[in-house]
Amino acid sequence: MMTRRLVQLFTGLAMYGISLALFIRAGLGLDPWDVFHQGVAGKTGLSIGAVVIIVSFLVLLLWIPLRQRPGFGTLCNAVLVGVFADVGLALIPAFSHLGGQIALLGGAVVLNGIASACYIGARFGPGARDGLMTGLAKRTGWSVRWSRTLIEVVVLAAGWLLGGSVGVGTVVYALAIGPLVQLLLPYFLVPAREPAGITAGDRAAAGGAGETAESGDREDRSGDREDQSEAPLATS
Repeated sequence: MMTRRLVQLFTGLAMYGISLALFIRAGLGLDPWDVFHQGVAGKTGLSIGAVVIIVSFLVLLLWIPLRQRPGFGTLCNAVLVGVFADVGLALIPAFSHLGGQIALLGGAVVLNGIASACYIGARFGPGARDGLMTGLAKRTGWSVRWSRTLIEVVVLAAGWLLGGSVGVGTVVYALAIGPLVQLLLPYFLVPAREPAGITAGDRAAAGGAGETAESGDREDRSGDREDQSEAPLATS
C-alpha cells in the first residue's frame, strides 16, 4: 500500500510539472497561479520552476498563522512540480501554429487532471496553495469557494500586471479541471486503512484543483460525510 502511494505521489507530481510546461509551450494562457509564476519569472530572470519552488515555500510560511500543518506530500509538491516544469520546458518545443497550440493545451489540461488525481489520491496532504485556501476558510469562516476565488483573483491580477500569460487557456483550465479531477479521482484514490476514510487534506486538495462551488459548499456543511466521488486543490 505504501509503495503504491509513494509511486503515485511522485508520478503525479512529475506529470503536474510537465503539464505546466505544456501550458506554457501552448502559449494560450495559464491558470491563475502559473500566470503569477510566469510573471515573476519574467521580471526576475529565474526559471519558471525556480519561481514555483520559491513561491511554494513562501506560501507555506502563510500556513503558520493559519495553523496549517504540511504533510509529506505538501513538501514534495513544493519542490518536485517546479523541478519537472523546468525539465518539461527543456524537452518540449513551442508551437507557432494554432493547431499545435490547441493540441498542447488539450494535452496539458488532461495531463494536469490525471496528475492531480494521482497525487491527491495518494493521500499525503494538499499542496501549499490548496492549504492556504482551506486554512483561510477555516480562520475567517468564509466558504472554501470564496477563499479560493479571492486568492486566485489576487494572484491572477498580480501575474497579469507582471506580464504573465492570460488567455483562452486560463478559461479552459478553470472550467475543465474540476470536473476532470472529480471524474478521475475514484480511479486513483488509495483506500484508507483508517476508519475516517478520505482525509480533510484530500478533500481540500481536490477543492484546490478546481472542485465546483456547489461541491465545496456541501463539504463545508457536511465535513463528516465521506463521498469519494467528490473527494478533494492544489494545485500547484
